[in-house]
Amino acid sequence: MSKKGILLVNLGTPDSPSTADVRKYLNEFLMDPRVIDINPVLRTFLVQGIIVPFRAPKSAKLYQQIWSAETGSPLLYYSKLQHKALQERLGDEYHVELAMRYQSPSIESALQRLKDALVSDITVIPLFPQYASASTGSVHDKVMELVKSWQTIPDISFINSFHNDELMIETFANNSLKYKPETYDHVLFSFHGLPQRQIKKCDHTHSYCLQIDGCCNTLNDTNKFCYSAQSYDTARLIAEKMGLPKEKYTVCFQSRLGNDPWVQPYTSKVVEQLAKEGKKRLLVFCPAFVADCLETVYEVTEEYGGEFRALGGEHVQLVESLNDSPMFIDALEKMARA
Repeated sequence: MSKKGILLVNLGTPDSPSTADVRKYLNEFLMDPRVIDINPVLRTFLVQGIIVPFRAPKSAKLYQQIWSAETGSPLLYYSKLQHKALQERLGDEYHVELAMRYQSPSIESALQRLKDALVSDITVIPLFPQYASASTGSVHDKVMELVKSWQTIPDISFINSFHNDELMIETFANNSLKYKPETYDHVLFSFHGLPQRQIKKCDHTHSYCLQIDGCCNTLNDTNKFCYSAQSYDTARLIAEKMGLPKEKYTVCFQSRLGNDPWVQPYTSKVVEQLAKEGKKRLLVFCPAFVADCLETVYEVTEEYGGEFRALGGEHVQLVESLNDSPMFIDALEKMARA
């Protein structure tokens, strides 16, 4: 009996925290036309001439702070655990592969292993809860680019998003319990940022996104594929699961790159404002990430935590990501078997 193929894909990580490997990773990542969606000539000039040469040495130092000699990158470490746990959960009827959109293990090699295993079909699960062209869309694009040269193409299905998955929501809420959320002054739901131009491109009417007040507050037919709107929906669902009133939490966006306007409010600005208001303890979720990584372990804990304390705050507590939580593996199993 043919096995069913499952392809898990996360964003990626350098092969090591060396400047050379970080440079290689950043170059592949930022040259993706879905990530920096501008004129190709200008993108090449910016990425290879300005961004990567200056950013690689700085990013390498940050990766060195979160890198483990035993397990390497936390993102790859937890992704491997997710892969292993899902394979064990699904059993012999399924063949599960793990890939990274950038660097290794590559999507190309993972697809080849699925092809060699003679799977009957392939379900692609990009490990990004909220849909964005620069993440989920890029994975879909790469898979289609690679399989189009196959002489026989099996049935392939794609998970578009799982921003409102009940098991994922419950996992995040449960992860916060040990920190006693009621003892914090405010809760942040900090999502990875995107340029506003990419958000606008999701609006096929060209008359709704960032043109109507509260355009992301609720999901509807116009914004159902909008990363920002899905992020707000994820935050609302986690808050409801926690019994958290609206005035006790803020949705914000981190990891801005460049000078173009990105989705707002920016996490750094929110942290600054809360410190000015006299808030002392912040609890922070990062629900755009299914595995802890540089953006959670370092950016939230060290960068924003340091900024908050410098402004008079006392403590910023990161709620760990989904990682290898059994309940999140339940969610992946449900998607795989659908």
